[in-house]
Amino acid sequence: MLHELRVENLLLIERAELRLGPGLNVLTGETGAGKTVLAHALDLLLGGKARGGIVRPGAAEAYVEGVFALPGALRKELGERLPADADELVLARRVSAEGRTRALVNGRSAAAADLQAIGTVLLSFYGQHEHRRLTVASSQLALLDAWCGPNHLERRAAAAEAHTRVHDAETALADVRERSGAGEREQDLLEFELAEIDAAAPDEAEQTDLVAARERLRHLDALRSAAFGAAEALSPESGEDGGATALALAHRSAESAGGVDPALDALALRAGSLAVEAGELAADLRRYAEGLDGEPGALEAVEERLGILDRLERKHGGTIEAVLEHADVCRARLAQITGAEEALREAQAAVDTARTARDAMHRTLHKTRAEQAPALAAAVRERLGALAMESAEFSIEIEAREPGPTGVDGAEFVLAPNPGVPAAPLREIASGGELSRVMLALMGAANDGSGTTLVFDEVDAGVGGQTANAVGEALRELAAHRQVVCITHLPQIAALAGRHFSIEKDVSVSPARTTVRALEQGDVVGELVRMLGAPQDDLAARRHATQMLRVA
Repeated sequence: MLHELRVENLLLIERAELRLGPGLNVLTGETGAGKTVLAHALDLLLGGKARGGIVRPGAAEAYVEGVFALPGALRKELGERLPADADELVLARRVSAEGRTRALVNGRSAAAADLQAIGTVLLSFYGQHEHRRLTVASSQLALLDAWCGPNHLERRAAAAEAHTRVHDAETALADVRERSGAGEREQDLLEFELAEIDAAAPDEAEQTDLVAARERLRHLDALRSAAFGAAEALSPESGEDGGATALALAHRSAESAGGVDPALDALALRAGSLAVEAGELAADLRRYAEGLDGEPGALEAVEERLGILDRLERKHGGTIEAVLEHADVCRARLAQITGAEEALREAQAAVDTARTARDAMHRTLHKTRAEQAPALAAAVRERLGALAMESAEFSIEIEAREPGPTGVDGAEFVLAPNPGVPAAPLREIASGGELSRVMLALMGAANDGSGTTLVFDEVDAGVGGQTANAVGEALRELAAHRQVVCITHLPQIAALAGRHFSIEKDVSVSPARTTVRALEQGDVVGELVRMLGAPQDDLAARRHATQMLRVA
């Protein structure tokens, strides 16, 4: 329930404070006095878009605040955003003269979307001509679903979640298919590159050995000459004295005085060892030189092998290590592509499972709607009779639709307002007044039993006379179970109110100013006289107004 509504600097309203009560609350005033400003204030509280120029001239900002009773469901949902002992919920909206807006929930900053989510639980707003929502298929289906009861609404919410799961699974399947198609095009390149690397079998140690072999093969003559020269210096093949011969003479000379001084004996031993080593070294040098002949084409073979490794390095990262890492990446990606078929099967299975679950929910929704549509239509026809449409025929047709969040059904409200008039969809045949009465009949019949406040902004437009009385009774019936706020121009409806507010415009100031005041019992009579179009001193009109209140 909406306890209080405060409005500051919104269009014509400088400051207004309404303390509303349970049951039927009405707001009345002359045309142009600013009644719809209050409707716009409520729209702002519900997260609606602030239109340009709504801030009162000369003011820095407009401010709207609503104090609501706190439903248990919202207390749980809002959690830590509310004090533990909170029993009220305060929604507020600030709109600067420059058009910037700020939303508040219990004094804390929030997004406009937060107000929308919270506001739908607290208040349902039916603005001027808002009854034309009845011509929208989605609204008609929502009213039928409300009639079907809370269990059905829970199944509808579960079906919406199931539809989302189907959408997600289908998106995942499309992604797998796309990746699979791209993988097939990629597979040939990966297989070629991997085959090239595997055929080359690159190895860092081999590359090191090949580089050394290439240097040796490029300098065979120099190496051979150096080795032979060193061997000749130690032990000439001509038999002339060389290094080895000199060491042998040194050994014999030192050994000739052996056994006298241990120090000389040690030196003689060293000379003998060097003589032997020199002879062996000369032999090794000759063998090394003779072994450098090599096979024909050996250098070319090494160069070719190094060329293969070099090309791989240039293509895949600059080192043998990078080439091997690229090969591992190719193998992993090929494994993914090879497994794409299995991924496709799994993704398709997920889609099939999600669709099966969703379709089962849709069948349950359809069955309930098909069973309950005639009952709702009968309840609406009964209420239309009380709203001066006794001869009207009303039915609800369930039509097949593509699967969606609400199922596979569409609801079409069909009306024949007068005898002899062919029945047709509501959107094609009903006048504004008839739409208003159909809406009230539906609202009364499909009452969901919630405590949501209902706000009607001149929903009685286009009706009058006895029909106005019937509309008033329908509003009062709604107000028997919940709070109803009605902006009206009909005295028949205003007389039924439990709480009455008058909206008046003062044009003696600039800019003009609209004020709102709660009417006491005596003031209500005067307002009804005004609404009847009579002067305040018209005694007959005053008696009529008094009588309206008495019988209300």
